[in-house]
Amino acid sequence: MLMHHSLEQLRALRLEGMARAFEEQLAQPAIAALSFEERFAQLIDREVLARDGKRIDRLLKAARIKVGGACLEDVDYRAGRGLDRSQIAALATGHWIRQHQNCLITGPTGSGKTRLACALANAACRQGLSAYYVRLPRLFEELRIAHADGSFSRRLMQLARLDLIVIDDWGLAAPSAQERSDLLELLDDRVGSRATLITSQLPIEHWHTYLGDPTFADAILDRVVHAAHKLALTGESMRRKEKA
Repeated sequence: MLMHHSLEQLRALRLEGMARAFEEQLAQPAIAALSFEERFAQLIDREVLARDGKRIDRLLKAARIKVGGACLEDVDYRAGRGLDRSQIAALATGHWIRQHQNCLITGPTGSGKTRLACALANAACRQGLSAYYVRLPRLFEELRIAHADGSFSRRLMQLARLDLIVIDDWGLAAPSAQERSDLLELLDDRVGSRATLITSQLPIEHWHTYLGDPTFADAILDRVVHAAHKLALTGESMRRKEKA
């Protein structure tokens, strides 16, 4: 009766990990051979693991990663893709995110830019870092709506707090003057304090022309390109290979 009451109290306190571990201990007579400290340590370990798992689940859900199943363990290093195992291994540690650096992934359509970006975002979430995936056209639309309903400043603050933002499909259509201004505001909040990952079909040397206004282009690229990790994917479309 006392054990059942203790179990109910653990659940009332939302200590589900401890509660499940306590139930398992009660079902194992051999557990009596352990000291109180050892049994209690097991309960604490299970609660920590349960909470870590829930936090990771929340981070992954909030990240809205386009290719949810993408992971770095599945990266295809076949010849001709332009991928360096040691560079990917270094990025996999998440150190670049914690050091507030950027990552720029370029390459032709179908070369695997989005999948690799999503795998890096997935790895970040599993390390307890917050991330957010968004296509640049969708980001511009999101910020346009925020201007209209008066929530622009609040949305910028929310984005500024994220450890990693993945901006996919950079360079599809020339930005308007307002979009350039919004992009500069967003990136200025992140320089030196958060990490940004950008994917683009356009080689980096064409980004200045894409952005249009030379003054804004200089300011935006100064915040993005300097000391960024650069991956230039090559080869034929991975999608065509998968269909073949």
